[in-house]
Amino acid sequence: MSISNVCVYCGASHGSNPAFTHAAQELGQEIARRNLTLVFGGGSVGLMGAVADSTLAHGGKAIGVITELLRDKELAHQRLTRLDVVRTMHERKFAMAELAHAFIVLPGGYGTLDEMFEIIAWAQLGIHGKPIALLNTHRFFDPLWAFLDHAEEAGFLRLKHRNSIILEESPAAL
Repeated sequence: MSISNVCVYCGASHGSNPAFTHAAQELGQEIARRNLTLVFGGGSVGLMGAVADSTLAHGGKAIGVITELLRDKELAHQRLTRLDVVRTMHERKFAMAELAHAFIVLPGGYGTLDEMFEIIAWAQLGIHGKPIALLNTHRFFDPLWAFLDHAEEAGFLRLKHRNSIILEESPAAL
């Protein structure tokens, strides 16, 4: 399968380190440079806004998927190539997964982690075979990576599924 749409899961805030925003902007630039289309949560704030703004500023395309409830709360991005508004979070996650050919996870909170674990679980179950990568900006995912090592050692994760997740520190490397 060729990759033309990349789903990015990330926070609706910028986090405490400016490196997170810088990495999101760099990723947006890489997405545009490589003629890929960004698929994301549709917000204009935080890392979501940063990756979308950068993708668009560098001539790329961006498709947002947002719920009716979050449209106003997350300040839906107004300059996207396309904005799909759905009723529920389940519909949002499913629509993003359907549009995507690959997934990249940036730093974020509960929502980002929920999306990440769901898409990883779907891969483990064979629901999709799309690449999944974590952008380990400022070593954000190191504690999670250590936990996944622990879960694998404890017999709850299979090494082949664990090894299928890509972990990189730069957008270009991804």
